Amino acid sequence: MTSPTTTHSDQDNTRVIQTNQDPVSIYYIHPSDSSTNQLVSVKFNGDGFTKCKRSMMLTLFAKNKLGFVNGTICAPDVSSPDYKAWERCNDLVISWLLYNLDDNIARSVLFLKTARAIWKDLEKQFGYISMPQISSLEHKLAELNQGQQFVSDFYTKLKTIWDNLDDAYPLPTY
Repeated sequence: MTSPTTTHSDQDNTRVIQTNQDPVSIYYIHPSDSSTNQLVSVKFNGDGFTKCKRSMMLTLFAKNKLGFVNGTICAPDVSSPDYKAWERCNDLVISWLLYNLDDNIARSVLFLKTARAIWKDLEKQFGYISMPQISSLEHKLAELNQGQQFVSDFYTKLKTIWDNLDDAYPLPTY
């Protein structure tokens, strides 16, 4: 099985490089991408999934690996020259996800085979807001007042509640 390649043309020179060595490739792994990269500032412990999800998605997008969790980068056929590169990147994304989860949560998804499967499981477990949580947010919103806070601090608290409520009632997509 040969390594997948990308052809780049620089004026009169044409060079062929392996896909996993091409910085624009989805299979490229930067030398600084270790399995213990911290994607979010605090490991996810089951609280505040929306914030954790957003932070992880931003980091994965920046690393050109978001498709491994959102389902846009699917596993190629095992006989494809891209399969080993896909498998290596999938395993790296899995290690990032596991490293950024609390130990108990990480153990619950440890044996899932793809980053996509882990992501879907986390969304299923933590990606919803219950009616008591919504009620609590609405109560906090009703009780919130500026008091002696700076306007910026008050607005940040207000916006955080609004964002959490927006997450609970996402706009429908068609």
